[in-house]
Order: sequence, then structure tokens, then C-alpha cells
Amino acid sequence: MKILAFETSCDETSCAVVENGRTVLSDVISSQVPIHKKFGGVVPEIASRHHIEDVLPVAEAALDQAGCTWKDMDALAVTQGPGLVGALLVGVAAAKSAAWALEKPLVAVNHMEGHIFANLVQYPDLEPPFLALVVSGGHTMLVQVLGYNHFLLLGQTRDDAAGEAFDKIARVMGYPYPGGPHIDKLAQEGDAEAVAFPHAMGGEHNFDFSFSGLKSAVINYLHTAQMKGEAVSHEDTAASFQKAVTDVLTEKTMAAADKTGMKTIALAGGVAANTGLRKALAEACVERGLRLCRPDPVLCTDNGAMIGCRAYYMAQEGKFAPLTLNADPRLPFSFSR
Repeated sequence: MKILAFETSCDETSCAVVENGRTVLSDVISSQVPIHKKFGGVVPEIASRHHIEDVLPVAEAALDQAGCTWKDMDALAVTQGPGLVGALLVGVAAAKSAAWALEKPLVAVNHMEGHIFANLVQYPDLEPPFLALVVSGGHTMLVQVLGYNHFLLLGQTRDDAAGEAFDKIARVMGYPYPGGPHIDKLAQEGDAEAVAFPHAMGGEHNFDFSFSGLKSAVINYLHTAQMKGEAVSHEDTAASFQKAVTDVLTEKTMAAADKTGMKTIALAGGVAANTGLRKALAEACVERGLRLCRPDPVLCTDNGAMIGCRAYYMAQEGKFAPLTLNADPRLPFSFSR
């Protein structure tokens, strides 16, 4: 089964051809980062306009790289949400048009579920059940993946997501969008014990997260030093902040693994590319004899391959969407009750 998948939830236009869920025949990504960098973040209207310009050329490029034609596709898949509504609408319109013209079924995919399934693309032998830590710019959650279409939410952020905190701290420190990679690079040169930032909700007997207090603490630290005319090491600040985030993420994930008995941990989302988090989780998993799955950085970003993989397992259960499908910027996760 060949699926052409569209991903346009934010500032990457991506299309991929995925065969039988696990074999990626092509995955083309057109990034808008250089465009939005000068604005300090994604401008929704600009993102939408560039998706309109790029979506069909990117789809054609994905088909060419896969050595396929439109008629070779067995289904079309698209990210329905969550994301920027204008950006989502472009992908949804393109996928619906193709499905109608080709008389092929349409699959509507949750973006966050797609991020988890990037692990299935990276690891062909990975099968449920496993525990997923989803960490992105808009979401931070622990999910128990009980089956290909069966998810159980264990905990999530009560305020800011980890990725949002990374970008905000980088912006305050004067680094351009996207800020997360700048913090990661600085942290590798700094002393993680230099500043004692708070570990939000660490040690509590739940699997929820909170990063707004930590974000405020770092901003207050920087502003106080500025007002006093004191020099601040960006490397030490970044390292200490990153450690405060990764410590809580790792602690909660290991506690969830202990409670559920899961022996495999899957890391997902844009922040899954963070070297500090990948290292901390790897060390914790080695200590407990757990398997850690970490997608390559390109699969941590928004991409069509993960959408195609997720769509395949939805199609296997007949979870198709009508041609009246609309984008949903707040689309909830398909958690089991």
C-alpha cells in the first residue's frame, strides 16, 4: 500500500511516499526557517502563503523521487491538526483535491500521533506496546502506546511546553529563531551546575509537567544580572536551564516506565533532537535496562514520512476521512477512554 502524505502544520511543507507504513520511498521537506528567522518566529500568514506556493511542487518532487505517479497511490494522507489553521488548510485542501480527483481514500492524521510514529519509520522492528515522551514547541506529554491505534495519556504539560520554553529563553538571550538549537549548542560548552534553576513539578507523584515557572526564573536571572551590570555566561545559563528541563523530563519518564512496566521508551517531537535530552534519557535507560528509540534529527522535525506511517495503520482499521474534512488547529489526541 502506497500513501502520499502531506504535512503543513507549521513552517515546513513536506510530502512523502510511504509504502506499507515502514518503507519511506521519498520524504521531501521545504523549510521556511530562513523566511521566519528575521521576524523572530513563525508568522502564520506568511507561512500559509508559502505553503500554497510549495505544496504541489513538493508533492511532485516526492512522487518523482519515489519513482511513482499520482495514480500509483493507494491513499492520500494529511495532517488535520493541531497546528496553525491557515497552514493546515493548505495541506488539507491539497490532499482532499487529490483524493477526489484520483478517487482514492483520504486519511486524516493527528500531528502529534505522527511524531510518535516517526519512531516506527526509524526502527522497523518497533512494535507496541511502548512508552512515548512527546516533546515539541507546543506539547509535552507522556503517552502509553498500547496498540497502533490505541493510546493512553499518562500526563502532559499544565502550561508551557518544553520547546516553547527553549525558544523563549533563547530569544531573551538574543538568539534568533529557532532558539532551541542555539540553547543546545551553548549548553554543550557550559557548566550545568552553575545556576540552580527550579525543577518544575519534579519529585511529585504524577506525570504532568510545568515549565512556566522555570522560564520565568531564567528570565528573572538574566534581567537581574543586566540591571546590576553583572556579566552572565550564556553557556552556563543555557546548560543550567537545559539540565533543569531534561532532569524533569527524564525523571518523569523513568517513573512512568516503572509504573507501567514498559521496557521501551520512544522519544518524539522537535525537542527530541536536543542532545542533552537524548543523552540523559540514554543514560537513564541503560541503568534500568530499557530500550530507547530516538529518531534521527530529520525525523524529529515536521515531515511527511511520519504522517504516512501513521496513516497506514489508520487505514488498516478503515479509519478514513470524508471529503468534507476540515483543518482543526486544536485537534485532540486519539486517547482511549
